[in-house]
Amino acid sequence: MKNILLIIFGALLIFFIFLNPFFIVMQTEQVVLTQLGRPIKTIYEPGLYFMVPILQQTRFFDKRILDYDAASAEILTKDKKNLLVDNYAKWRIIDPLKLMITVKDEIGAQARLDDIIYSELRIELGRHSLHEVLSETRGEIMEMVTKRTNEKFTDYGIEVRDVRIKRADLPPENAKAIYGRMKAERERIAMQYRSEGQEEATKIRAETDKEKVILLAEAYKEEQKTKGEGDALSIKIYADAVQSDPEFYTFVRSLEAYKKSLKDKTTVILSPESEFLKYFRTPK
Repeated sequence: MKNILLIIFGALLIFFIFLNPFFIVMQTEQVVLTQLGRPIKTIYEPGLYFMVPILQQTRFFDKRILDYDAASAEILTKDKKNLLVDNYAKWRIIDPLKLMITVKDEIGAQARLDDIIYSELRIELGRHSLHEVLSETRGEIMEMVTKRTNEKFTDYGIEVRDVRIKRADLPPENAKAIYGRMKAERERIAMQYRSEGQEEATKIRAETDKEKVILLAEAYKEEQKTKGEGDALSIKIYADAVQSDPEFYTFVRSLEAYKKSLKDKTTVILSPESEFLKYFRTPK
């Protein structure tokens, strides 16, 4: 009897050591249990589980949010601009059984993600111009791509949480031509600004010259008016002086004439009886 118990104990020990009917599901894992290749149960909760060795097998799948990082690919926008788009996505497995049936494993899921996300990006970006893709509306575009991608992956047991563009560049062969056109456009705008500035400067100079002519004309008019008033006043003063004392006026005028005519080193030949020398003669 004792020997039989030892044999049974040894058989059980070998069974548990080599066939191991127990398996552990971690918090980050989910398991599809299959029997002879056919799925019979999906396990989502962590813990210790039992299976029938040889007849049953386990397929482990990650429960966490996974990263999908695609290679850069060219996409044509609505305004016929080629963009080199580098995108990524956040996804997770919500039904490992569906995923196992459709794409087998995570590698197959990544390949399917690559196809569908690129297709949705190409369709959605093709509806928008380059400016819209590179502006604030890009967030709305990516939300639409995420929504449509997630709808298509429902049958694969996959939930796509987010799709984003990491970088969008012009292809190298197009960048130089685009930069050249941008430079030419900026030069055209600069030339237009210079032309408008020169036109405005010409207008300002013309207006200034006009104001200058007007100011000079008004100043000359005022000058002539003042001069005329001064001459009139001078004539009146002279007239009044002549009327009050004609002899004295004649004497003053003669002195002024002598001052202007008889300067230093000046020789004047006149008759002693000349009227010009009237005041040089001794009064009788």
